[in-house]
Order: sequence, then structure tokens, then C-alpha cells
Amino acid sequence: MSRTRISARPTFRNLAAWSAGVAVIVGAFMLSSAPQARGAMQGAMQQPAPKPFPLTLTIADGTTANYRVREQLVGISFPNDAIGTSTAVTGEIVFNKDGSIDSSKSNLVFDLRTLKSDQSMRDGFIQGRTLQTSQYPNAVFVAKTITGMPNPLTGQFGFELSGDMTIHGTTAPLTWQGIATVDGRSGTVSGRISTGFPFEKFGMSPPKIFRVMSVNDSITLEVAYHAKIS
Repeated sequence: MSRTRISARPTFRNLAAWSAGVAVIVGAFMLSSAPQARGAMQGAMQQPAPKPFPLTLTIADGTTANYRVREQLVGISFPNDAIGTSTAVTGEIVFNKDGSIDSSKSNLVFDLRTLKSDQSMRDGFIQGRTLQTSQYPNAVFVAKTITGMPNPLTGQFGFELSGDMTIHGTTAPLTWQGIATVDGRSGTVSGRISTGFPFEKFGMSPPKIFRVMSVNDSITLEVAYHAKIS
């Protein structure tokens, strides 16, 4: 009986068919991925260039400010943070060509009359007795120096912003610690800044109201900001 020998080596015809199949698959893959590749390339090309100095940051809608004070309530064994919040924040910071601040044009204004916490009694006492907002309705921060800010303005970074704060008719130096993220597409910068100080720094006394046994002699200010770059 004769045996048929099967060769393991591919014939030229089989190789040609296999190569053609691979070419079709590769071609299909390249065609399917081409739009995504072009989109990614176009997105990269459309990214705006970092904003050079001089520039101005103007406070925009969505900015909120709050104070935070640690208080001990009567009959409760653990302390509580009293938090008052306001969205009435306006102002701008103007930067010179070298990245320094033009303090004659740079200030942030906080309307203290709009501060609200979860207790109306607390709000009335703080505004009437502590802040005396009928006589001193606003807190004003005049920005003077900043460290950690890149030039040109881009990316995410931490910084310190220093200047003079006026609260309750008293002006004193104050430094904020902050973080910022620049959105080149929308032309905005957003982030948070915070600072802290004792009440007496601005001629105030810690509030003492019904149901509050004690209040820490320090206050923290925090601002979650959105600013337009121009």
C-alpha cells in the first residue's frame, strides 16, 4: 500500500493567502484607529499655550468663603466645628510682567453680612457682637507677594499669598497657603486657599453664646475659588 506524504512546509500559495489575510487585518486595524489617533493629535495641537505675564485673575461665580471655629457645646463631650459660609467674594489680583503683584490694584473683598452657619442664633451673635458687621460690613485682603506661582501660568502648583487683611477695622499682615489648577481651555484657574489667626489679631474676642461652653481662640478662613484669567 502506498502512503501519501503530507508536507509540513507551507506552499507558496498558502503563504500568499496568509500574507494577504494579515494585510487585511492590519489595514482594518489602522483604519479603525486612525480617527482616534487623529483626534488625539488634533486635541494636543488645540491645547492653548500657557498664559504669559502680565495677567489678571478675577474672582468668578462659584467662589465660596467660610470661617471655621472649634467650639465645645454644653452637655456634649466632644468638640464641634462651627462653620459659616458665604459666596459674596469679589476682587482681582493683578500681576506684572515679571510675575510680581501690583498691590495697588489687587484686593479681595468678603461681605461678612452674608455669612451663614447651621445656627441662626450663632450667626446673629457673631455678626452683631464679634464682627460687628453693621459697622464693619466687609473684610478686605490686599495682596502683595506670592511665591510658588509659575511664569507662564500653567499646570497645578502650590503657593503662598501674603498681604494685609482688614477685619473689624483692624489691619494686620496675613499669609494664605493655597493650591491652584490652571485650565487653559476655559481660561480659568481654580483651587483653595486657607489661613488662620487668633481673634485678638483683629481686635475681636471669641464668641460666647448660649449652649456654648468654650470656643478656641483661633479662627480658620478658607476660600474655594474660581478665577478668570485675562
